[in-house]
Amino acid sequence: MNEKKAIIAICLAAVLAFSPAVSLAQGTTTFSGEAVALKASAAGISLALSDTGALPSSGGSLSTSVASVNVLGLASADVLKSTTSGSGTSSQSQSSVASLNLLSGLVTADVVKSNSSATCSGSQASTSGNAELVGLTVAGQSILVSNPNLSISLPGGISVIINQQTSSSGGTSGSITVNALHVTGPSIDIVVASAQSGITCA
Repeated sequence: MNEKKAIIAICLAAVLAFSPAVSLAQGTTTFSGEAVALKASAAGISLALSDTGALPSSGGSLSTSVASVNVLGLASADVLKSTTSGSGTSSQSQSSVASLNLLSGLVTADVVKSNSSATCSGSQASTSGNAELVGLTVAGQSILVSNPNLSISLPGGISVIINQQTSSSGGTSGSITVNALHVTGPSIDIVVASAQSGITCA
């Protein structure tokens, strides 16, 4: 009986000793992602519409849509869509809205879209992203967007950031968030078409 116990103990010790090495050798690529068509908080109102939620680290695909939204004086939009996915060597997120109107016409656009992606090339991670805004006007002025992170200051302490991009990548992991529009001001924070993608390469 004691011999059996001793053999079992030795076997368990061997398994415990070698299992970390085995799991490290079989490293897998992990993913992150989330897309939200409209996030807003102002004067006690807080909402997040067409939000995919967080992508599992194992990947997969999530999508959601909302036909329309109208919060009087704050935001209205149609056809809010968001998707995020991760598989193989890449993760991607997209979000879009149509017929956007923020703050009683202060910011309007026909179409607002964002895209982000994170990719592994071997064990090296890289990220990319962009925003597309059609028919954008800010305080009645038509705005053409090319470079990321264009910031416009308006009276009343309101700031509009167009094609806002934040990213981090180094070695085996990378992450990027693209907010097509980000409007802030006293007690106001509105994000339109947000797409986040991340990856950690095996």
